[in-house]
Amino acid sequence: MLPLIERDVVDKHKWIDKKGFLDLMTVAQSMPGIFAFNFAILIGHKIDKTRGSILCGLGAVIPSFLIILAIAISFSDYKDNEYVTKIFKGMRPAVVALLLVPLITTAKASHLTIKTGILAIAVALLITFVHINPVYIILAVAISSIIYGNIVCKKGTKNDESC
Repeated sequence: MLPLIERDVVDKHKWIDKKGFLDLMTVAQSMPGIFAFNFAILIGHKIDKTRGSILCGLGAVIPSFLIILAIAISFSDYKDNEYVTKIFKGMRPAVVALLLVPLITTAKASHLTIKTGILAIAVALLITFVHINPVYIILAVAISSIIYGNIVCKKGTKNDESC
């Protein structure tokens, strides 16, 4: 959904610039709940305050709800069909690609470096294999950022991109 939302909101209608889009995406990811719904509400609020939030939230939920409802109603009749099973197995690579495209696009737009890419991989590995709670990682990053900002960036290196 991200590339579609970005194309409409940033490129086509120009309601939000690319940086604002990435900022809203970051906030939506940090909020509890479904990302697409949170993101839709934030974009709606940016465009038209409360009314925009309500309409964008409904626009994000209603189509998906109706489609899933229709699939659930009809799927029970076809769930054991070998062709349906093969179709779902064939869709797996497409789903992976649909997940990777926004990841790569967002990484490019965020100007990520090799260092930040390695850091992201390290965090993912810590969460997955060491079972560190993501809340602790977020707190550690927040504290580290405050320390970095107060010590390194105040020593006259404000023209450094990391400050």
